[in-house]
Amino acid sequence: MKTGLVLEGGGMRGMYTIGVLDRFLNAGISFDYVIGVSAGACNGVSFVARQRGRNYRINTKYATDKRYISLSNLMSERSLFGMKFLFETVPDELVPFDYGTFLSSPCEFVTGVTDVKLGRPVYFGKEALDHDTTVLRASSSIPCFSPMVPFRGGLYLDGGTSDPIPFRKALADGCDRVVVVLTRDRAYRKKPEGLRPVYRTMYRRYPAMIELLDRRYLIYNRTLDDLRAAEAKGLALVIAPEAPLSIGRFEHDPRRLAAAAQLGYHDAARLEQKIRSFFQKPAGVPR
Repeated sequence: MKTGLVLEGGGMRGMYTIGVLDRFLNAGISFDYVIGVSAGACNGVSFVARQRGRNYRINTKYATDKRYISLSNLMSERSLFGMKFLFETVPDELVPFDYGTFLSSPCEFVTGVTDVKLGRPVYFGKEALDHDTTVLRASSSIPCFSPMVPFRGGLYLDGGTSDPIPFRKALADGCDRVVVVLTRDRAYRKKPEGLRPVYRTMYRRYPAMIELLDRRYLIYNRTLDDLRAAEAKGLALVIAPEAPLSIGRFEHDPRRLAAAAQLGYHDAARLEQKIRSFFQKPAGVPR
């Protein structure tokens, strides 16, 4: 059986995912395949590299650093998040990323990004992350809050825009069962984008991207419906906050961030036996 792990994005709400993944590492829970978008991809690489606590340290230690998130970044880099700081200074100097362990791991890793010209998801495998964080940067570049990222002839933005919870990609890539970590509570439903005048101006040369952003809420909500159907068939097991997290995408209070991670850790611990049993059931057995 090929097991998969699917990680939603959500900016700093990804602290919940960090707690879940750290619990998995402590409990020795591993997967054959990991796919993530945006913050989910950033957290997923540390999981595959088996660097427990790495992303927790990054977010709680540097969240109040203006190089991480600030209006000054918006002026200097056209991004609220400091992309150079996050994807160069942090992994290369401050909290080094273990490329060796990541690249040698037998676990497949996939990052989802959004093609700005086509308004569609594109996926890159582990080879795109060989001492290069450009794909992670692209997947984390929030529309209207970050510039487009060029890579291998394409222009890319936040992977969660076009495929917010890429469990269907995991199943298409051969996973028999997937564990899906959400950063929104199970009752959440996305509403239409509130920045329509802004993104229609910013992406006027990219009509497919405008159309995608117009439909983003429909894509997200349909994905949730499909995920529930996959759960009912015994193909997916979902870990999600029981109530809305008390932090948003741009949260920078270390105490609130730590609390979200703690919640994810405890939720994963509570579901640990269920996860183990989920992967031991014969194929085709509903949950």
